[in-house]
Amino acid sequence: MTRIAYELNESVRIAFEQIRAHKMRSMLTALGVIIGILAVTLMGMAIAGMNTSFENSLAMLGNDILYVQKWKWGGVVDWWNYANRPPIRPEQARVLSRIIEATPNSNLQVAVPVLSRSTSVKVGENSVSGIILIGTTSDYGQTMTTDFKDGRLFTEAEADASRSVCVLGYDVADALFPGRSALDQTVEVSSHRFRVIGVLARQGAFLGLFSFDNWMFIPLGTYEKFYGGRNSGGNQIRVKVKDQIRLEEAKEELIGDMRRVREQLPGERDNFTVNEQQAFKEQLDPISRAIALAGFFITGLALFVGAIGIMNITFVSVKERTKEIGTRKALGARRRSILLQFLVESVSISLIGGLVGTVIASAITVGIEFAAPSLPVEFSPGLIAIGLLVSAGTGIAAGFAPAWGASRLDPVVALRYE
Repeated sequence: MTRIAYELNESVRIAFEQIRAHKMRSMLTALGVIIGILAVTLMGMAIAGMNTSFENSLAMLGNDILYVQKWKWGGVVDWWNYANRPPIRPEQARVLSRIIEATPNSNLQVAVPVLSRSTSVKVGENSVSGIILIGTTSDYGQTMTTDFKDGRLFTEAEADASRSVCVLGYDVADALFPGRSALDQTVEVSSHRFRVIGVLARQGAFLGLFSFDNWMFIPLGTYEKFYGGRNSGGNQIRVKVKDQIRLEEAKEELIGDMRRVREQLPGERDNFTVNEQQAFKEQLDPISRAIALAGFFITGLALFVGAIGIMNITFVSVKERTKEIGTRKALGARRRSILLQFLVESVSISLIGGLVGTVIASAITVGIEFAAPSLPVEFSPGLIAIGLLVSAGTGIAAGFAPAWGASRLDPVVALRYE
C-alpha cells in the first residue's frame, strides 16, 4: 500500500511538471474538456431549473385539486364535441357540494364555483389591463395554493350579501398602489367600485405562459350581478380532494357525481371534463426528455472531441519521452508505474479542464440569475461533482490506451529510440 501511494504521489508530481513545462499545449488540450464540461454543467443547470420551475408551476394548480370544465387541458382534436357541450353553471357546484356532503366516506371535500373574465382595473388615472377577474365563494379559500400577503378572503356573509369587496393578486396591488398598502383602498372595474380587503402573496408565472399574480377575486353574487357569465365556456368548478394519494379514486367519484348533477343517462358520453395537473405533466414530460437527450448528445459530442485531444497529446507525450520510459524500466520501474504516470497526466489535464469549465458555468449561471431572474436555471453543487467526475472519467478513457502502450514498451527498444 505504501509503494502504491508513493507511485501515485510521484506520478502526480511528474504530471504537473509536464503540464508546467508545456503550458500552452496543456491549455489547448484542456480546451476541449472545458467546452464539454461547460456544456454538461450548463445543460444540467438548465434542466434542473426547468424541472423546478415546472414543479413549482404544477404546485400552483394544487396537487389535491380537480377542475371540472367544459374543455380539457391540452390539445383537443374533436373540438366540435367540446364546443357543443353545455356550460358549467355555478348552481351545479352547489348541487355537487350537497352530493358530497351526503356521500359517506367521500373522497371529495368541497366544490367551489369559479367564473372568470378578462378586464382592466384602475385607481384614479392609474390603470392596469389584462387582469383576470374571478367570481367565487368564500369556500375558495379551501382550494387556494397561496397565502395572503395582507388581509383576508371575503367571508360567507360578505359573499351571500354580494358585497363590493375584492382580493388583489400581488402584481395588481403593486401596480395600482406602488410603495403603499392596498388594504381598504378602492379600485374601479367597469365603473364598479370595490374595496380591497386582501392581497395575495407572490406566486409567479405558470410555465412562463401566464401569471397568477394578475388575478382579482370578488364574491360570486357580485360577479353575476355586474357581469353575468353563466354561459361562459371558461366557467369551472374546483373540487378539493381529501386525500391526494387517492386522487384517481376521487376523480372517478367526481365524474359519477357530475353525471348525476348534469342528469346524464347511462351510456351517454360525458359532457364535461375533469382536469388535473397530471394532464400538463403528461404533455411536458416528453418535451423535457427530448430536450435532455438532445442536450446530452451535444455535450457528449463535445466531450468526445476533448477526449480525442487528450488521447492525441498523451500519445505525443509518450513518443517524446520514450527514452525516459526505457531508462526508468531499465532501472526497475514496473509497468504499473509507467501506466499510472501517463494516466495521471491525462486525468490531471482533464480535471483542470473540468474545474475551469464548472467555474465558468457557475459564473454564467450567476450572471443569468442577475440579468434575467425569470429564466429557469438552477445552480447545484451536485452538478459540480458530476462535472468533475465526468472530466475524470474522460481523462481515464482518453489516456488509458497511450498509457497502456507506454507501459508495454520494451526497455531495450525504448533506449534505442531516436
